[in-house]
Amino acid sequence: MFGRHKTELPTPADALTGRADRPFALAGKHLVLGTPLEGEVPEGYGVAVVGLGCFWGEEKTFWEVPGVWSTSVGYAGGSTPNPTYEEVCTGRTGHAEVVRVVFDPATFSYDDLLRVFWENHDPTQGMRQGNDHGTQYRSVIFTTTDEQQAAAEASRDVYQKAIAARGYGEITTAILPLDTYYYAEDYHQQYLVKNPNGYCPIHATGIKYDG
Repeated sequence: MFGRHKTELPTPADALTGRADRPFALAGKHLVLGTPLEGEVPEGYGVAVVGLGCFWGEEKTFWEVPGVWSTSVGYAGGSTPNPTYEEVCTGRTGHAEVVRVVFDPATFSYDDLLRVFWENHDPTQGMRQGNDHGTQYRSVIFTTTDEQQAAAEASRDVYQKAIAARGYGEITTAILPLDTYYYAEDYHQQYLVKNPNGYCPIHATGIKYDG
C-alpha cells in the first residue's frame, strides 16, 4: 500500500513539511461501537496509543474487547504535522500507524491492554511486521501518563523473558510518551467494517503474556 520500505526514521529537518490543519473530515461516530471518534473522553476512562503494524486489523482486535469504549486509527511518533496516509507511506514523516484505544479501566485495565498488544504481533521485527516493511509498521507504545510508561516498560521485560525462552530475539518495541496523535483519513477508520474482505494480517508470535 504505497510502501517505500523506509527502515530509518527521518530527522525533523529531513521530514516532510506537513500543514497546519487536518486536510480531511471524519465521520462522527464509531461504526461498530457507536461512540464518538473525537471529543471528550468519559471521566475516569483511559487512553492508550499503540502501534502493532498495519492498523486496519489491529483496530478490530481492540474494538472487539469488552471494556473498550472507542477506537480509531492514526499516526504518531513523527515530525510532520497533520500528515496524509500517502505521506506517511513515503517514510519521510517518521510516523507509525497506530490505534488509539479509549477504555474503561474498571472492565479492561491498562495491563489487560498491554496483554492484547504483546499477544497480537511480533515485537522483535524492527521496522516491519511480516511482509509489511517500513518505519510506519514498527512496534511502539506511546504512553499518556507516567503510570502507563512504568507499566509498559515492566511488561516489556516480562514478555522478553517469555519470548527469549522460545528462541526469539530482543524486543524492538519503543516505549515513548505520546507527543501528538493525528487521526488517519476517514476511509481508514473501522476499515474492515467498510471492507469486509479487506486483508490486513496479524503476525503474532503465538506466545502468551503472563504478566
